[in-house]
Amino acid sequence: MNVTWVMNQPSGYETGSYLTVDMGGTNLRVCNVTLTEEKGGCELTQHKFKLPKHMRHCTADELWTFIADRIEDFIQEQHLTPPESEKLPLAFTFSYPVTQDNIRHGVLQRWTKGWDISGVEGHDVVAQLEQALERRKIPVRVVALVNDTTGALIASAYKDPDVKIGSILGTGCNAAYMEKSGRIPKIASHNLPPDQLVGINTEYGAFDNSHKVLPRCMFDLEIDRASPRPGQQTYEKMVAGLYTGELFRLIIVHLHETVGFLNGCDLQNIRDIHALESSCLSRMEEENAVAESEMTETRAMLKQEFGIEPTLQELKTCCMLAEIVCTRAARLYACGIAAICKKEGVTRGRVGVDGSAFSKNYQFKERAAAALREILEWPAEEEDLITFVPAEDGSGIGAALIAALTVGSK
Repeated sequence: MNVTWVMNQPSGYETGSYLTVDMGGTNLRVCNVTLTEEKGGCELTQHKFKLPKHMRHCTADELWTFIADRIEDFIQEQHLTPPESEKLPLAFTFSYPVTQDNIRHGVLQRWTKGWDISGVEGHDVVAQLEQALERRKIPVRVVALVNDTTGALIASAYKDPDVKIGSILGTGCNAAYMEKSGRIPKIASHNLPPDQLVGINTEYGAFDNSHKVLPRCMFDLEIDRASPRPGQQTYEKMVAGLYTGELFRLIIVHLHETVGFLNGCDLQNIRDIHALESSCLSRMEEENAVAESEMTETRAMLKQEFGIEPTLQELKTCCMLAEIVCTRAARLYACGIAAICKKEGVTRGRVGVDGSAFSKNYQFKERAAAALREILEWPAEEEDLITFVPAEDGSGIGAALIAALTVGSK
């Protein structure tokens, strides 16, 4: 659990223009967000950059140089210039666990989502980014360090006050909510009013790192062993999009080697770690849901991408395995949301969710909703009391709102 120091919720009348940078697990997005005079109004321009795979294991200098260069490119492209002797305000969305003693500061605790960049853990990521900006004379100052879940929560609650939790389910998984400061022992020395709401980044992807609760199978253990951080992010490795495709891949290879499944097929192209993405599972399930499907598209995908030509029965088995893997992920995901609801006494409301693993994977939302109903034991005659809705743009609009609230509170 990390305190974010987001201590206000937007009124809808915030104004100003803010740069935002979002460093996730796959992409880097640079935006210019203008909060207009109209209540709840905003305008956004953006540029998204794919984070090269080699950067997952580069150096700190290489990382911050890449980000600073992309910010400079965007500023020049959009012809953005600050007033004389000033700098453009920027909200930095950093989707990794940090320890914050204020909203402009954050020491990286550990890399997640398969990243392992030297020279960043234990250091202030805001200071490192600003040093890279300063070296290039880029007129930008970080005014807020934001976690993507907190941004999703603030942006979603801005549009819909019934949103109580912000959640991300993409490459990784996480959630955020607002907590009363009186219930947060680690900030007791700040002498805040006990009813002051403070944003909490749960970092619950690290739940059960002691391996005493979650029932892990042999394939979960193999995923953990092969990861850059064995023993960490236990819950995330059973739920998030980075790992569901890998879990399926390990099962297929195991069945091939032990019982002759896909006998006669060359699995060489599927033996590399993370060779198969979670989107492949969704495509299989979606096609299999069509009555009397001959699985033509799935067959073509497996042949084209992996050189595998299974029989129709083998294709059906693959789809069954994909359903098992994805259903487990959805049900475990619902457990994390239910835990927050139970802790906070949330009995009605909405959960704003962002991330392709949630929005694009076949039936994920429906499976998670069914599991949440079971866990919270709603009466059969009741409609869902807590529902999942698409999150508003947390790393763009949400980060800009947090920047506006931060600048306005000074």
